[in-house]
Amino acid sequence: MRTNVKKKFDRRKFQEPAVQLPQPKQFEPMHREPQIDKLGRAYATGKRKNAIARVWIKKGTGKIVINGEAHQNYFARPVLKMILNQPFQVTNTEGAFDIHSTVTGGGLSGQAGALKHAITRAMINFSPELRAFLKQAGFVTRDPREVERQKPGRSGARRRYQFSKR
Repeated sequence: MRTNVKKKFDRRKFQEPAVQLPQPKQFEPMHREPQIDKLGRAYATGKRKNAIARVWIKKGTGKIVINGEAHQNYFARPVLKMILNQPFQVTNTEGAFDIHSTVTGGGLSGQAGALKHAITRAMINFSPELRAFLKQAGFVTRDPREVERQKPGRSGARRRYQFSKR
């Protein structure tokens, strides 16, 4: 048999903790400051395969100099020129920046990829509001693919020597 007996609420058992727990912080989007030197340039490095590119970017007319040569002479293939111009097309800033760069290591394809990465990072350093467009296009992340090493007993990384039955 059950009776309707109300239990008395004891406040001593349910007291607030003496130590106040910190409230969760409200995170605001990180505000980045432009990183521009005294000459009005932003600097960045980019990498792709074995190529390393150093880029200085400033407001200008769209002149691109790579290792002392115009980019039309340095990259003869249209695909490489297209790779180089992708960050400008995504942000609608074609012809807005002058670029001076040095590239070492790797082949032409790796150098074009390194320059694209460096230009992207320099544009972010110059005007941080462009980062969202460049990030969405996938230009901010470095391409991690590298050449696979040659293994013993093989002619390349995976290619085997020709099989001889006898």
